[in-house]
Amino acid sequence: MSAEAPASPARRASIYVAGFSHKNPIPAGCRIGPLLMSGSIQGNDPATGKPAQTIEAQCEYMLANVRRIVEAAGGTTGDIVKLTVWMQDRNQRPALNKPWLEMFPDPESRPARHTMQADLDMGKLIECDFTAYIA
Repeated sequence: MSAEAPASPARRASIYVAGFSHKNPIPAGCRIGPLLMSGSIQGNDPATGKPAQTIEAQCEYMLANVRRIVEAAGGTTGDIVKLTVWMQDRNQRPALNKPWLEMFPDPESRPARHTMQADLDMGKLIECDFTAYIA
């Protein structure tokens, strides 16, 4: 069996966004053709790089980071197919629903979303990743 050859740089594009980074050497997202997948997106304040103090602020920053990443890849929030969300406390979903409904106001055109409870670290109360299809 032969190993699959790595994707060529022209085929795969790493997406970076000013004010958003990971501790490890990984991009905010990766695009191959119309498919965009993000890495972990936190509710960090882009000015400080640290998690916001409240769940409401973390939700706002997290979804703002989602928007910035999909736009940096050449898409819009209308191209997002699914978000997977991890929360320290799923009972705090109303804090997520408010900015979610602002970002996706049309009930006929919202991405799928799966929210799970998780033991998050470093002051994070919420984080997500997403998949988008940018035609």
